Amino acid sequence: MLTRILLAFIALSILFCHSGFADDADVADDAGVNITADVVYGHKYGLALTFDLFTPKENANGAGVLFMVSGGWYSRWSPPETLGKWIKPLTDSGFTVFTVRHGSSPKFSIPEAVEDVRRSVRYIRLNAERFHVDPNRLGVYGGSAGGHLSLMLGTASDDGNPKAKDPVLQVSDRVKAVVAWVAPTDLQIMVWDAPNHLPAYERFPALELDLKKAKTYSPLIHVTNDDASTLLIAGDKDTLVPIKHSRNIYAALQKEKVPSQLVVLEGAGHGFKGEQHKQAFDETVAWFKKYLK
Repeated sequence: MLTRILLAFIALSILFCHSGFADDADVADDAGVNITADVVYGHKYGLALTFDLFTPKENANGAGVLFMVSGGWYSRWSPPETLGKWIKPLTDSGFTVFTVRHGSSPKFSIPEAVEDVRRSVRYIRLNAERFHVDPNRLGVYGGSAGGHLSLMLGTASDDGNPKAKDPVLQVSDRVKAVVAWVAPTDLQIMVWDAPNHLPAYERFPALELDLKKAKTYSPLIHVTNDDASTLLIAGDKDTLVPIKHSRNIYAALQKEKVPSQLVVLEGAGHGFKGEQHKQAFDETVAWFKKYLK
């Protein structure tokens, strides 16, 4: 067990340091935003589930975008001022951004992470007036595992349970627009029980799921014609999450006539840097401007 956990943390370090989904090393220029740190959207096992809120000071357009803080289904805390790389292009365009953390691997599993981020959407919608966002103009984005969670929100959400005792659970967790970078879409070929899964996946404890749960938590399986508009961005040289994941769900979305687009960055691997990162964010901002207007 100790060896497995050690390997998992090594894998996490590799993912965050080399994939392009690391926390930004530079402090964000927060002159144009108000930052509210560690807003609690739920509790479990005596622990708080939190997000940070970034509100443009002058040009807020009323739309809210959730960023899934997740890599390898690990979700770690960092000072909100260090997230500029993932926030500033959106806040500069008037979007209010919520950086959502979920219960992290290896303690918590993919099903639990999905339930956490679903709750975050419900909580934000329930408190939309407090956060100065339109509850009908919510989007979500993320990379790698964060992209997977974004797609789960786009394809497998619901209208809430009106009989739930918790008022948060009575609210819809549907989103209007999704952007997913290099996202796993079919866990059935990734989990440890899957025949011929890539050996690299054994570095991620979150993928220790049986095939039945892998199917349940695969966005590809849930595509229907009422899904959120979806932008997929992938690198054609990605060896960790091959581009077929994005191509397959794009084909499914197109078949169901869901507004969708696949942007392929030539020569890019699992994560984008420099001009590729800028291009990916230009596409991301344009997508949210179009579908959260």
